[in-house]
Amino acid sequence: MTAINVRTTKDMEFVNITSQVQKIIDESDVENGVCYLYVPHTTAAITINEGADPAVVKDIIEQLNKTVPKSGRYHHLEGNAHAHIKASILGSSQTVIIKNKKLALGTWQSIFFCKIQRVTNSFLIFDFCFN
Repeated sequence: MTAINVRTTKDMEFVNITSQVQKIIDESDVENGVCYLYVPHTTAAITINEGADPAVVKDIIEQLNKTVPKSGRYHHLEGNAHAHIKASILGSSQTVIIKNKKLALGTWQSIFFCKIQRVTNSFLIFDFCFN
């Protein structure tokens, strides 16, 4: 198992980690298999979406903030209920096929670590299943 550390600077930030994941695959013995990505945080997530146009990520963030506002009326009283809800919507794991030592992503797809509540250092867990 491998961990990738991700530094974030904003309250709501999507960090493209595709090249970091591909680098780990390049340095591994994996030719073909499955890559599992898991975020062990309750206020962070991982998603796959378009990486070519930054406006897509901006739209996703704006719509999440509109749908789940920071200042909503929540039962959780620690001030971060919005972050827990957004993380649940996006999800804590992704699976990507590895074919010929490459992530089998679509032309425009990228892997994003989604930090929803500002914490300076986060990580995700990365593992392979291969034959």
